[in-house]
Amino acid sequence: MSKNTQALPENFEKNQPRILNGWAYFDWANSAYALVITVAIFPGYFLAVTDDTVNILGLKVSDGALYSFSLSFAYLLIVLVSPLLSGIADYGGRKKVFLRFFTTLGALACIGLLFFTNMKTLWVGVVCFMLATIGFAGGLVFYNAFLPEIATEDRYDQVSAKGFSYGFIGSIILLVANLVVIQNYEWFGFSEGLKAVPVAFVMVGLWWIGFAQIPLKRLPEDARHPYSKQMMHQGYQEIKKIAATVLKQPNMLRYLLAFFFANAGVQSVLYLASVFAEKELHFDTQHLILLILVLQIVGIGGAYFFAWVSGKKGNRFSLMVMMAIWTVICVGGYLVQTGLDFYFLAAAVGVVMGGMQSLSRSTYAKLLPEDTPDTASYFSFYDVLDKLSTVMGTFVFGVITQLTGGMRSSVLALAVFFIVGLVIMRKVRVERVQG
Repeated sequence: MSKNTQALPENFEKNQPRILNGWAYFDWANSAYALVITVAIFPGYFLAVTDDTVNILGLKVSDGALYSFSLSFAYLLIVLVSPLLSGIADYGGRKKVFLRFFTTLGALACIGLLFFTNMKTLWVGVVCFMLATIGFAGGLVFYNAFLPEIATEDRYDQVSAKGFSYGFIGSIILLVANLVVIQNYEWFGFSEGLKAVPVAFVMVGLWWIGFAQIPLKRLPEDARHPYSKQMMHQGYQEIKKIAATVLKQPNMLRYLLAFFFANAGVQSVLYLASVFAEKELHFDTQHLILLILVLQIVGIGGAYFFAWVSGKKGNRFSLMVMMAIWTVICVGGYLVQTGLDFYFLAAAVGVVMGGMQSLSRSTYAKLLPEDTPDTASYFSFYDVLDKLSTVMGTFVFGVITQLTGGMRSSVLALAVFFIVGLVIMRKVRVERVQG
């Protein structure tokens, strides 16, 4: 290990309530983007203001496929950048610096979506959406990396679940506020509901950067080292070292493979469910928001329920149960015919949504070598797989949609990812590697 790599001071006291709550507030801040923009409002708005078929570099692409491909490209860029930044964060002590940078980038890009109003400004919508997604995804690398530094292992599941629950609650509050503006657009001087939607983009950006100041103030300061010419090189070396370590640990490798396939399905469902509802079931913005509210409210209980199940039966059992439920959801999505049926599916998604993401994160933390200071690099490796799986899932979804002209076959294809993840997860043992 490089002599400059340093975690928090040895006398740092873990499990401090003020710090743990502050950490969870980052979920409160940035989950508003994940829910309000990428899930509830922006997909329907994107489809409403763009033509059904868009000409991209001479290729005719459906608006649904273009949205899916935009997600894929944004996450591909994150895959290329975040490992380097995470290595530098561990080597130079810059976790908090990068957390602040990506948060600012994402929030400002989100506000920039205000200027996406028609086909002439399509480039603004695509670019700002991609930058905001990069800000959201990039910040999560460093946010996740703080978890094993501020909490002891026996608190990982509960603290992780608290973060997701804070995110659910904060998102619901802001989503309801957006619903009031959009449904009562005349009160705010708009001629139609569609023109009121961009207000939500500004509200999310301000909420995001505003509430993020709580964790940025409370989280422990970086143990900074001066920038040097070797730092860029060391960043690559840190990631290569973590990759080599993971490849030598068959159990961790199996877990990450299972996570890779399951996460490809999870992220694709979460990001593209509202596009599916709009294109296949003709949901309008108001119904989409109500749909997402159902999903979020159920998700609060789901995150805590599966944290409780993991305490009784173990993380592996909980994750396998959720993968099986996700498989059934994808089959149901292929067969669904009415809006009411889709509401029931959304409730099922809510049950496993928070629990899957929360336990995936905390399970990985339990697999890290004991007392490792390289948490940002380890979580960057995890995040690379997270984002690559998102790229794969959304790209496959977009390709199948483009080829078939509809999204039902795309949803059914996602079930394969969960089945593969379930098969691999059966051979995983959740146990810490001794440092």
